[in-house]
Amino acid sequence: METFHLTRNEMATLLLSLRGWNTKKPLSILQEAWAKSHKKDIESGQSVTAFITTALSPIFEKLIKIDDTDVGFSLNEIVALGNQIENTSFSVTAMQNWVKRDIKEMIGSPQKGKKYSIEQAALLFIVEDLKTALDFESIRKLLRLIVNDPADRSDDLINPVHLYVAYSSLFEELNQGNCLQLNATDTIHTIENIVKEKADKIASKFDQINNEQREAIRNAIIIATLSVHTAYVQMLAKRYVSATLFLQNLDVKP
Repeated sequence: METFHLTRNEMATLLLSLRGWNTKKPLSILQEAWAKSHKKDIESGQSVTAFITTALSPIFEKLIKIDDTDVGFSLNEIVALGNQIENTSFSVTAMQNWVKRDIKEMIGSPQKGKKYSIEQAALLFIVEDLKTALDFESIRKLLRLIVNDPADRSDDLINPVHLYVAYSSLFEELNQGNCLQLNATDTIHTIENIVKEKADKIASKFDQINNEQREAIRNAIIIATLSVHTAYVQMLAKRYVSATLFLQNLDVKP
């Protein structure tokens, strides 16, 4: 069975929908994401067969039936949803440690009864991306610049969902090569400059804050984007290691 995963940008759009900030329903967003990765099957009239061989996770099955906005999630549901994002690996144990110890003051208590809000889920997704490049002390310091009182979203420099949307869309743009014109002699510097330029444009849209606050938003977007980029490079290296070890002394007989 094929596993149905979302890109970060697709997950960001799904979070916007669940929050009531996108006109599309979760079902429509999931349909578009699935269709995007199965264009050939659809064009050849094999869409039903292709979907039957796709494993739709229980959390997706639940979301497509939801009509309410601003829903709450248990930690188990956040883990299940997070594991539908490509190149991620969430565990309930790790996330329990995050909310009880590592980033407790940034996440706060469940805000939807006994469940966590969509903003809190977005923060946990952000932490997962940041921990590729940062330790938890650095993550806490960075998030303190963005999230003041986790129980009061009105004092955030940028809503966690919007932060996730910002760097997810920027990473997808980079990943698809839509804004890359790489100089082979200075690839890292080129990527850095492109990310900074794009992050500047995103941060400039926040006009109700001062320059220092705007710079904090810009830097958070840059750090998160580069951290996700780092995770993908690490993933690629691990795949090559796995392939090298697995194929060692492989004897394939005709």
